[in-house]
Amino acid sequence: MVHDITTATRPRTGTHWYLDIDPRRSLIQGTAYRMINRAMDLRLCLFVAPLAPSMMILVALLIYIDSPGQIFFRQLRTGKGGRRFRMYKFRTMVPNAEELKLVYAHLNELTWPDFKITDDPRVTRIGRLLRKTSLDELPQILNVIKGDMSIVGPRPTSFSPETYRLWHTERLEVLPGITGLWQVNGRSKLDFDERLKLDIAYIERESIWMDIQIIARTAGQVFIGEGAY
Repeated sequence: MVHDITTATRPRTGTHWYLDIDPRRSLIQGTAYRMINRAMDLRLCLFVAPLAPSMMILVALLIYIDSPGQIFFRQLRTGKGGRRFRMYKFRTMVPNAEELKLVYAHLNELTWPDFKITDDPRVTRIGRLLRKTSLDELPQILNVIKGDMSIVGPRPTSFSPETYRLWHTERLEVLPGITGLWQVNGRSKLDFDERLKLDIAYIERESIWMDIQIIARTAGQVFIGEGAY
């Protein structure tokens, strides 16, 4: 059931703009929506394909000069239906970042198993730039092409679905995304439960128009670098 849709008397602005999207008015739903959404994902991947190789080579070179070691970061994430898949990113941290997590656990600003530190000392100099511009997410184009992810959807968690509460599992009904509703409504500032509420709001209101708005707003967030660290 979609909540708070009929309570709006005028268009909302700011962080609650999505509440004005009524899925009952959408002409494209269910299987048709998923097919068009998949086609849109592939077209967007093809659009960036001519620029991606040269950009990725440049980023890879900068990463290696700044912090010699592996260029890519591969991590198991939780996808649709709770299926675990390997997600790709550019490495933005020192090579032993996972070992250092315990050292800096007392600085964690979110609720475990979430882990986020403002000005994380494990992040490299070039890593900060990549995160601010979201260029570290560029390799996830491969995940989209493979069908593990969509351009828009709930962000896949690194922790397994066994750690989810029952109400959390609604986010597993759709493909995870490179960007989503919480990325344009607070980004890294939100705790897991707050992000879950936005994920569920997206799932209950999913539409092509909403996806287009999220992509456009994500571009704006990347431009100003708000909420990313």
